[in-house]
Amino acid sequence: MLIGIDLGTTNSLAACFRNGKVELIPNRLNEKLTPSVVAVDEKGQILIGETAREYGYLHPQAMARLFKRTMGTDRVYYLNDTELSSEELSAMILRSLKEDAEAYLGESVDEAVISVPAYFNDNQRKATKQAGELAGLKVNRIINEPTASALAYGIGESSESECCMVLDLGGGTFDVTILEYFRNIMEVYAVAGDNQLGGEDFTITLMEMFMQRNGLENDDLTLRELGDLYKAAEQCKCSFSSQKSSIMSVMLKGRPVSEEFTLDEFAENCYPLMDRLRKPIEKSLRDARITLLDIDRIILVGGATRLPTIRSYVQEMTGIYPDYYVDPDTSVAQGAAVAAAMKERNQDIEEVILTDVCPFTLGTEVISDNGRFDEELRYLPIIERNTVIPVSHTERVYTAHDNQSEVTVRILQGESRLPRANLLLGWLNLEVPVGPKGQEAIDITYTYDVNSLLEVRAKVVSTGLEKAVVIQNDSNRLSDEEVNERFRKLSYLRQNPREEEANMYAIFRADRLYESAEGSDRQRIEKEMTEFDRMLDQGTRLQVEKQRQQLMQVLDEIENRGKVFLS
Repeated sequence: MLIGIDLGTTNSLAACFRNGKVELIPNRLNEKLTPSVVAVDEKGQILIGETAREYGYLHPQAMARLFKRTMGTDRVYYLNDTELSSEELSAMILRSLKEDAEAYLGESVDEAVISVPAYFNDNQRKATKQAGELAGLKVNRIINEPTASALAYGIGESSESECCMVLDLGGGTFDVTILEYFRNIMEVYAVAGDNQLGGEDFTITLMEMFMQRNGLENDDLTLRELGDLYKAAEQCKCSFSSQKSSIMSVMLKGRPVSEEFTLDEFAENCYPLMDRLRKPIEKSLRDARITLLDIDRIILVGGATRLPTIRSYVQEMTGIYPDYYVDPDTSVAQGAAVAAAMKERNQDIEEVILTDVCPFTLGTEVISDNGRFDEELRYLPIIERNTVIPVSHTERVYTAHDNQSEVTVRILQGESRLPRANLLLGWLNLEVPVGPKGQEAIDITYTYDVNSLLEVRAKVVSTGLEKAVVIQNDSNRLSDEEVNERFRKLSYLRQNPREEEANMYAIFRADRLYESAEGSDRQRIEKEMTEFDRMLDQGTRLQVEKQRQQLMQVLDEIENRGKVFLS
């Protein structure tokens, strides 16, 4: 079975296409969204999603989140003496989604279409594919998140062509994609974005507003208090989607501290963040060589676009009322599921030809001879950014020194004129006949396909000698043996048994609420927990489930009453 997966910064989700429609796949807690959070408890047990987040509120040093932002880097996370890379953490989320899908569909799931931000570079895309392989999935295609959302919105369902701008502001990244649909062809014209801007930054802004009012700095608070403050800020931010003011309340240094914020005040403090939306939008229009007058629709995607502040800013900036009627949290997964159905040639869906673009310029470094002296190394673009892919392009260069016997082609990705400021993907060496500089010509050909596979060929024109290299996993490339070893490592770590997941989540949630509760509420939690513990030790599975439901009802009542009071 081939499924679609939105591997998000804040939340992740799987979906499938069957019986003529997209189905969202619930996780083991029967929720549609799985938080992209991993924790390791003191016994070395891996916790995923909501359970990991609840555990992390009590043990923040044992929890990892926002690791999507460090995909394709050497960043390592240490959780209770367990060392994990961003790829391994993402693989755990993907494996959890895979298991949930298999339980929901009643069949094996070994292939997936996985979405990534449109502005992910080559390293980040390959790291995502690697995470899928570590999770036991064949990654059939990597699809850009805004393109997936456009499929979910049904772009091009009318007979007329449509030119759309998709603005995807998720938990950790912001993407802009301009695309057009015409006669079953969805063609991407340009992509731009900011991989360090997302809903998390708006939450942090609220945290900073709260601390500023109370004269606090990060160093004044414990990790636990910072975690509680983040949770309160997240709840306050979400409440702005339906109300114009909200109260943040949190226990600091053993006493409750509350502050009320208005939507206008929040919007004013978020202006520097919202202003960062402008540059990628303008850049995408320039690269697509169009203006806002050519845009038929603007589509908002990503949970952060629920904020009326964001919607108002986009409308004021563009003069176009944006569409956001599809659930912004699920549209990417829905679109990935549609793409998976098209990949399988599902008869219930009309096939759409998807063209994409190369998000970054690909090139090499050369020395420019101005006739008097050799200038410093400069960047020679070979495939310009936003070139429709697949594409192949050749540039001819010449030897730079007298008696040169070898040429090194350094394969770079980026937009800086200085080679050292761009990303090094790899290199190849090619022997050339010795002679005066400029005598030998070398043709360098870059070929880039829809799966982000880059082939580089260099050919000496005079001798016909040719060498080639395929850039597969860049500096993070792993051999088959290393992939298998990592997979064994992940399998060795004790995974949470599926049937215990809901129970552990209930326990962690009860522990958190017990610590913040007082008086009769604390006594009720203690009473329910005592009975639940007894059932876990002595009861049947049915008795445990009934007792857990009763415990969760009490916890819901206590926590929801607090939310009503705060609002």
